[in-house]
Amino acid sequence: MTQKERYTHILEYFKKTDPNITTELEFGSVFQLLVAVILSAQCTDKRVNMITPELFAAFPDAKAMAQAEPEEIFEYIRSVSYPNSKAKHIAETARIICEKFNGEVPSLFEDLITLPGVGRKTANVMEAVAFGQAAMPVDTHVFRVSHRLGLVPKTANTPFKVEQKLKANIPDEYMADAHHWLLLHGRYICQSRKPKCTSCPFDNFCPKNIQ
Repeated sequence: MTQKERYTHILEYFKKTDPNITTELEFGSVFQLLVAVILSAQCTDKRVNMITPELFAAFPDAKAMAQAEPEEIFEYIRSVSYPNSKAKHIAETARIICEKFNGEVPSLFEDLITLPGVGRKTANVMEAVAFGQAAMPVDTHVFRVSHRLGLVPKTANTPFKVEQKLKANIPDEYMADAHHWLLLHGRYICQSRKPKCTSCPFDNFCPKNIQ
């Protein structure tokens, strides 16, 4: 199977089985999505969804969050990973959004990555989920699955290289969905330590079986 055929088969499968895919993070606005994505770094979506209802009830938008001190935010997010730094980043980001972007989360990638706590992956999530752009966020799941399924070469040894390779082979119209497809496949099937190969629809042409 050629790499092009591999991409075609995988994308066609997901288009049929999960055409309405989206993020598992729960949010009520673009700003809330941004906060949830910042919180999700090195933390599960399940854990983030457990704490954000109370956080967003107290600070529903950028204006409200900008008036909070990091210590106040910390009390709501203390159960996530790195709560101290995330509390500071969220407070600073809210203030910058209010001061520089009139209280609205910027839609340009170049503006997003200037916000504290927002790196390339988070900015790409916002581009894909909030603004409907052909962006490809690469987290540990996407990185792992892309390699295991033979979608990228071994030389694609950084998230950015994987992102560029995937973007070169996936049509723009499916890019955002493909991020979720690969991520969730990694989260529930192609897991890091114990992949559920017998449940994988791609096991028959997985590189591990044809080496």
